[in-house]
Amino acid sequence: MPGFGYVDRRTALRGGAAAAASVALTTAIARPSFAASPSPAGMSSIVTGYRELQTGINRPSAERAAALVNLDRVAKAYHDSMTVGGGPLWKDLPLGPGSEFTTSMYARLRAIAVNWGTPGGALAGDPAVLGRIKAALELLYTSDQYSEKTAEIGNWYTYEIGIPLYLLHILATVADELTQDEIARYLKPVLKFSGNPNLRTNNPNVVETGANRADKSTIAIVSGAMLGDTERIRRGVGAFTDVEGGGAASVIAKLHRAAGDGFHTDGSFIQHDSVPYPGHYGIVLLTAVAAAIHVTKGTEFELPADVREAAYALVSDTFAPFVYAGALMESVRGRFLSRQGESAHDIGHQLTGAVVLLARSASGKRKEELGGLAAKWITEDTFAPYLKIPDPERFAPGPDLVGVPGIEFAQELLATGIRPAPTVATHRVFGQQDRMVHITEGWSASLGVASTRISRYESVNAMNLHGWYTGDGSLYVFVPKAKGHFTDAYWPTVDPLLLPGTTTKTGPTPPLEQVPLTGKAHCGGVRWDARHGAHALDFVSQDGTLTAKKSWFFTPSGVVCLGAGITDGSGERIRTTIENRNLGEHGSGVLLADGRLVGGSESLRRKRWLHLEKVGGYILLDDAEVTALREDRTGTWRDVDKGANTKGTTVPYTRRYQKLVIEHGAEPVNASYAYAVLPTASVLETVASAWAWRVRSNTATVQAVRLWDATLLANFFAAGSVDELSVSGPASVALGRGKKGWQLAVSDPTQRQDVVRVTVRRKAVEVPVKNTFGATQVVPLGR
Repeated sequence: MPGFGYVDRRTALRGGAAAAASVALTTAIARPSFAASPSPAGMSSIVTGYRELQTGINRPSAERAAALVNLDRVAKAYHDSMTVGGGPLWKDLPLGPGSEFTTSMYARLRAIAVNWGTPGGALAGDPAVLGRIKAALELLYTSDQYSEKTAEIGNWYTYEIGIPLYLLHILATVADELTQDEIARYLKPVLKFSGNPNLRTNNPNVVETGANRADKSTIAIVSGAMLGDTERIRRGVGAFTDVEGGGAASVIAKLHRAAGDGFHTDGSFIQHDSVPYPGHYGIVLLTAVAAAIHVTKGTEFELPADVREAAYALVSDTFAPFVYAGALMESVRGRFLSRQGESAHDIGHQLTGAVVLLARSASGKRKEELGGLAAKWITEDTFAPYLKIPDPERFAPGPDLVGVPGIEFAQELLATGIRPAPTVATHRVFGQQDRMVHITEGWSASLGVASTRISRYESVNAMNLHGWYTGDGSLYVFVPKAKGHFTDAYWPTVDPLLLPGTTTKTGPTPPLEQVPLTGKAHCGGVRWDARHGAHALDFVSQDGTLTAKKSWFFTPSGVVCLGAGITDGSGERIRTTIENRNLGEHGSGVLLADGRLVGGSESLRRKRWLHLEKVGGYILLDDAEVTALREDRTGTWRDVDKGANTKGTTVPYTRRYQKLVIEHGAEPVNASYAYAVLPTASVLETVASAWAWRVRSNTATVQAVRLWDATLLANFFAAGSVDELSVSGPASVALGRGKKGWQLAVSDPTQRQDVVRVTVRRKAVEVPVKNTFGATQVVPLGR
């Protein structure tokens, strides 16, 4: 669908929800082997539950039928092009060592198997199809494409997690048509490569953490059930909380420190030690836990109540703040924002599916909370509707509950009359992952920033090849009339050198690194209340030549953006981007500057306000020279992702963009900028607020604004003063009247100080900040 930018939802071909719809086939196929074999209580239930996550619960609906038609198309195409008489199964996926093609082989076979196991599917119950599935499994095993004789070549994940998940999906679907000996044989490589869920097989010195541990735990539970191995099941259950390691690598434990894999006490989630990942690995982890809760429910292997409750609580604390209209915000998606098959809406659908499944097992207020969030996301996602799956070829390894089962479970939930959760104004600072989120009833925003703790970006496995500046102060703004902005072929087509909020230079981009940190610790902010906050970044470019002090002040109506101390000696032109908005394939939208229509490319001098139709307004708070440029840009997903198992297509996409860029010239010294972004504001609202913003300071030492109610928001990069406020060192500070009189809110964005000393109207206050990791400390000052 070229006009849709390949944004349709993620397929059911991943872990927990691929294709189809029923545990009990309505066909006349005999079920002799697994179901009839003796096994301890609960083992058969685990396999049946896992089959449900592939083939659903056979709940009829128009949406299920439509999704099944699309699955039929894909599965039938894979089946018809598959050769099982010897040689490769598919001509474009040659057999042989290495990980580049093996995952795709099992993914395609999974599509066929799930369709075979789905009532009403094009291949459902066909004995000939079943015979070909069995022959394909045998070929992949005997050719050592994946057997206990296979050696790990390439990405360890392929052998230890990716292929085992697909293989378990297939085996769960056709288990009753295999002998116990056949099941045991096909699981031999799983036991080899994912034998101990606590450790990395190719390097036993690596203790598994986060999403990888959760996936391996689920693999151990399901494969153990198929093998009748109670010890393996119990080890898988125990691995979630790291029983063998004393809980040190528990996937639900909360870390109280900056960075480091796993969940944190402030709601952060990090993978690869320095990458904020609620928008991918956190969801993979949550999905694995949800699947484990589902399959073990009511059995002797059921996950402990405290583990289940901890999983339920993660949803509102870690994930929900970063969801807008059913999509995950770019600031927490890491390298996966470059993945064609995992748009912001795709991964949002996976989160929704996991939350629906969790709600299915919860009770009381927790069930209401989880169900309300899922219903909210389903209702609000009008750009890529959750209940429609036009393209089931969008997948990535691991369970995602986004296929026919996802539709069925969601409709089952919605049929209870659950009320969608309301949007509540929120300003949260996640200091342990250097992220923040600002939510209003009309729009939301988040920042992509970096420090000595959190990387600028992640670029591994040939992914995120244009990610250079995503962590250099990118301001991601989400508005209701552009819900598909970041999903609609944004990353292949946007100018990656001019991301909104960033200050960059022309010339060659820096070399891509895996997880580059910066040399500056100052990154963080303060929360004043649910509707106001300040955030700061002591910025230095990756090559070290460009420096700047940058601040963002968040309010209900907009964001004031200040920059100072902008200095560079490279000789390149330096620019700060106000806006770089994706208008769509043939997008339009009137741009006004002080009431005059702007078209094409134009230099705007001494303008007071700008307004972009369907997006919002912009206030220029100084005499900046702004370049407005509307241009069509063309790119392919392969440009930004060349990964072996994730690579995008070479199909060109063209999108129209509106750029607004402040020019600082070459080799600036202490240059500055000051502007406000007013999402969703009308022309009249923009004009009315043009003189309402009061900047109290914009220097390399302190940047501050005064709000309409006299509240002062300030970022100090060193000891300094502004108005009635002085501080002893770096700090983000808010001063104003609360319900009980004057109060002070303080945080340490450097996360290195023990105490911040604040003087307010000649009154000195010492604010302890040691081990608070950037969290806001509130100090009442009295009346």
